[in-house]
Amino acid sequence: MKPESIPAEHVETRILFVRAHKVLLDADLAALYGVSTKVLVQAVRRNIERFPPDFMFQLTEQELKILRSQIVTSSSGDAGKWGGRRTRPYAFSEQGVAMLSSVLRSLRHALASQGCRSRGRPAGR
Repeated sequence: MKPESIPAEHVETRILFVRAHKVLLDADLAALYGVSTKVLVQAVRRNIERFPPDFMFQLTEQELKILRSQIVTSSSGDAGKWGGRRTRPYAFSEQGVAMLSSVLRSLRHALASQGCRSRGRPAGR
């Protein structure tokens, strides 16, 4: 499903207020875009210059504790246990979400282009 076709109610329920800003977390955006959180974060890291602090920031340990107290997570985040996140999530402002959309679109085009080129090559090359 394309993010443009996602009903506004689904997005609105995921909006959080952090540092006096409306933000969406990386895992929620990954789900909306149909990619894994790992892929989303890798794309951001490869294009970090496009994400200034007012577009994206990583939650602090204290912010994460507060967030965990408000929502249910699969694990306490203890690296010795299965499930849950091992890293602090990234939060994206409205501008950050727009930039992320552009970055992910470019990534999809690049992957599709590589797929087309690799199909035309003989095996073993």
